Amino acid sequence: MCQPVQRAYAGVLQDPIRMTHTPMKNAHDLVLAAKSQCRSVSVEDAQALLVSADAIIDVREADEYAAGHLSGAINLPRGLLEFKLSGTPALEPRDLNVVLYCKTSGRAALAAVTMQSMGYLNVVSIDGGYDAWLEAGKPVVKPAQTSFE
Repeated sequence: MCQPVQRAYAGVLQDPIRMTHTPMKNAHDLVLAAKSQCRSVSVEDAQALLVSADAIIDVREADEYAAGHLSGAINLPRGLLEFKLSGTPALEPRDLNVVLYCKTSGRAALAAVTMQSMGYLNVVSIDGGYDAWLEAGKPVVKPAQTSFE
């Protein structure tokens, strides 16, 4: 059975049947909530975890991934994550050791919570994401520059 349609009035969701009010949340609120519900690790700790990870997942968009990514990472954009996980037999076991990252860690935290709700048991995100990894001088894979000489 579908839930009743909620309507927004003056920044508050109003349920026409129950007449309860739920404060509206923005993206920042959702990321903060996700970060409180998942495990994140520092860049230094992540580097050690990457060695034994079953999957390193970059949840950024394809163009971000193509511009540079962590070695061994696969690209599963956050918007397709649930579908790609469900449709890739190698990623279906729920006991995989998974390291997630995005640009700054917001999307990775949201992805970690999603994976946890799907039953994945060992999911961590890199605190500060790809930007923190670069800032720490850690190695990345970048596409070769085409030479026209």
